[in-house]
Formats: sequence, C-alpha cells, structure tokens
Amino acid sequence: MLPSLLPHLLRHLLRHLLRLAALFAVALWLPAHAGAQPAVLHLALARSPLSLPLRVAETEGYFAAEGLQVRVTECASGRRCLGLLLEGQADVATAADTAIMFASFDSRELALLATVAHTRDDAKLIARRSAGIRQPRDLPGRKVGVLRGTSAHYFLDAYLLFHGIDPASVVSVPLQPEQTQAALQSGQVDAVAMWEPLAHKAALALGDDAITLKDEGGVYVETFNLVAHRRMAGPRDAELVALLRALARAQALIRREPQKAQALMGRWLDLSPAFVSAIWPGLRYGLTLDQGVVRTMESEARWALREGHVKAAVVPNMLSLLHPGPLQAVQPDAVGLAH
Repeated sequence: MLPSLLPHLLRHLLRHLLRLAALFAVALWLPAHAGAQPAVLHLALARSPLSLPLRVAETEGYFAAEGLQVRVTECASGRRCLGLLLEGQADVATAADTAIMFASFDSRELALLATVAHTRDDAKLIARRSAGIRQPRDLPGRKVGVLRGTSAHYFLDAYLLFHGIDPASVVSVPLQPEQTQAALQSGQVDAVAMWEPLAHKAALALGDDAITLKDEGGVYVETFNLVAHRRMAGPRDAELVALLRALARAQALIRREPQKAQALMGRWLDLSPAFVSAIWPGLRYGLTLDQGVVRTMESEARWALREGHVKAAVVPNMLSLLHPGPLQAVQPDAVGLAH
C-alpha cells in the first residue's frame, strides 16, 4: 500500500515546496522594496478580447495596488508580443498556444506562467460571397490569407481537415494582421483565417459580401496565456506572484461585474456593445496551468513538423516551458500538472 501512495505524496510535497519557495521570494522582496520605487515590468499585450484580464488589471489599478509599475506595449498579435519578449523589449507577454509552440522550436527562453482564457470561438474564416464561397466545400482552389505562425494558421488547417479538405488544395497567401481587411476588399484573397477583433472588423468592412465560417465542430480550443522571459523565473518570482495576484483580482471583477468588463473591452478594442455581447458567452476567463495546454501545444508541434512549418526533427519538451511556482503561490488549486 505504501509504495502506491509514494507518487501522490511526492507530488503533494512538490506543490507545497513550490508554493513555499514563491512565498519566501515575496517575503524577501517586500521589505527590500517597501517605500522604494518598484522596478518597471514591461508587458507586451496582444490586442485581443482574450487579453481582457490584463487590461482590467491595468485600468482598475490592480498592478499598482500590488506594488508593481507596469509599462504596457500593445501588439497586433501574440506572435509579435513574443517577439518583443525574446528581443529583450518585454518581460512578460500574452500569446495563444500556437505562437508559444512555434517560438519553442527556436528558443528555450520562455516561461509559461498561466493560462488566462480559453475559447472555441476566436478564430474564424471571413470569406467573400462574390468569390463564390458559401460553405467549406467551396474553399478548394480559392486564395486564402494565412497569418503564419499564429492560432489562425493552425485553426485553418484543422478546420479544413475537419471538413475533409486537403489544406494543400487552397492557395495560401501569407499576410500580416494589418493587411487582412484590405486584402479581402481588394480581391487579393477570397478568404482569410483570422481572430477577433480582426475577423469582426473585416466582416463589417465587406458588408453584405461577407460570410463567416466558424468552428462549429469544436476542432480547436484556443488557450491564451501569460508568458515571462526565462530570465524572470526565479530571480523575479516575487514580481510574477504580484502580477498574478493582480490578475486574480481582475478575473474576479470579470465574473462579478460582467457588464463593466464588457464595456471596458468595447472601449479598448473599439467594438460595439452588440458584438461584445455576442462573443462574450464563448470566452472563458480564469487562471489555470494544467496538462491541457501542454497537450494542445504538443499536438500543434506535431502538426508543424508534419506540414513542414518548422525546421526541426523532434517536438520540444513542452512541459519544460511551464513555470508553475508563482501561480502555485497565488492559486494552488489552479495548477494541475503531472510529474
């Protein structure tokens, strides 16, 4: 009986040690910084509804309340936010799982702190009716804009395969996020796979010519995550704990006052109240760090290898990307990892 309990006891002990280590770091950090100007924490924030908890924490003053001075740089995509992180221009960033997966092939400098949101309804295909597109089976042979290395890229292939369509049967046209709307309107492409709010704004620009093809089959559950540079892990864990405490407060406000949170999202991203209300049920906010995000990135990595999107021979160890100590100190029950 005792041998069978040993793995459970070791996992339990490890969790407590991680939490104690993070709390000890906070205890050392607070006296040293009491009354002093806090160091600036540079945050690269993707302009996405999924980044809302970070925006709430900034707007409501939760970062400052936790003793943090946070400087925010907004990015058009999580991939670009990670670029700033790896270039040394940011300490923490928000990004979808796919962008983190792609970055992990080239860098070991990422430390995934927490998932802040989940959704099945972020990525979509916006197509032109005038191009003869009404349903998925109309896509083969069409020019489809691809935001390479992003969640929309992975969604496109998964969506096509779900509907029995070979991804190679569409004509891929590489685009940047800022180019999507003009590419559709000019006829450079017949459709684009993109995320919100780009998809909504592209559909508005097309008007009656727009058709939205959504993930009705649940082929992709996207996670949106908070990532730190590996240099932060350990030496600046106290600041990461404070950052996550501020996010926990923001998540509580979103649950407690959804109308206030929706209004903030609308003002920030220039979205109508009607659209925010429409997408709100598909957004799941909350701090977690578990095997789900690991499995998702492993699956995406196998896809990236199989389709030749990366130059590598093996899938990186996705579990090694995770840095659970800070979240363990804030919300121990939110961490669910196999060891």
